[in-house]
Amino acid sequence: MELNLAHVRTLQAVVSHGSFSRAAERLHLSQPAVSLHIRHLEQGAGLRLLERVGKRAFPTTAGEILLEHAGRALGELEAAHQALERLRGVVAGRLRLGTGATASTYLLPPLLRRLHARHPALELVVVTGNSAEIVAAVAGNQLDLGIVTLPVSGRQLAVSPLCVDRLVAIAPSGREWRGRRSITATEMASHPLILYERGGTIRRVIDEWLRRSRAAPRVAMELGNAEAIKKLVEAGLGLSVSSAMAVKAEVRAGTLVAFPLDPPLSRRLGIVRRRDKPQSPALGVLLSALDKLAAARAPRGAGRLPGGAAS
Repeated sequence: MELNLAHVRTLQAVVSHGSFSRAAERLHLSQPAVSLHIRHLEQGAGLRLLERVGKRAFPTTAGEILLEHAGRALGELEAAHQALERLRGVVAGRLRLGTGATASTYLLPPLLRRLHARHPALELVVVTGNSAEIVAAVAGNQLDLGIVTLPVSGRQLAVSPLCVDRLVAIAPSGREWRGRRSITATEMASHPLILYERGGTIRRVIDEWLRRSRAAPRVAMELGNAEAIKKLVEAGLGLSVSSAMAVKAEVRAGTLVAFPLDPPLSRRLGIVRRRDKPQSPALGVLLSALDKLAAARAPRGAGRLPGGAAS
């Protein structure tokens, strides 16, 4: 069986994103081209490599075996490319970073912009998903690095803390909510709530916070998009719980009011990678940038944050 590396990368993308259309978008290919790549691989292997369940695509046993072995080969080729670039004094190569929607939208863009300016030959591929999906992709070597909600465990994984993501209540900018110092879970539950969809990490943390206070929430809407949630709260349709970093602009503009939760609520974000993964120059500059971000966001005098569960 002769493998076309471009076709193998297409298979990786389909499995990583669970979708032919999203893989096509990520690879800048048409969807028929993605289908053709997979068909050629399956013809060469003589086996089905993917199966569809609903709208998602999953690897068959043959697909998993192919990706496991081909992934190592592609990793060695990438390492060779980076080693050659290092001889030229250039930090280059392709890094695959997995993260949640909040971090990818509100935390990482300035860091990624600086990295791109300093190392234009460095190709950063950012994939979003929930923490469980990202950890599994890092463990399977489909991602080089993940930023996830702690705690995370796994003998093959190296985990280091990044920052605390403080969660706050958000409300429309009416007189009723101005000047509030905090809000309890019981009081939150007495208002219509506009929350993230079930299954995401932030929703799990919020649900647990309400459950600990034995509050019975009135969930009016569930959405997967933070921007939509903010707009609906601005319109006066309910309250929500959001990452503080996600509402800075709206609070500054006066379109939303944010105040602490009682008891306080936060989650800890950390960096996860395989212990056995060689630290290439490209991976090294990304880890260094994340270390600086962690130091900048650490409470004064606290140093690096300890790992642990969301509080």
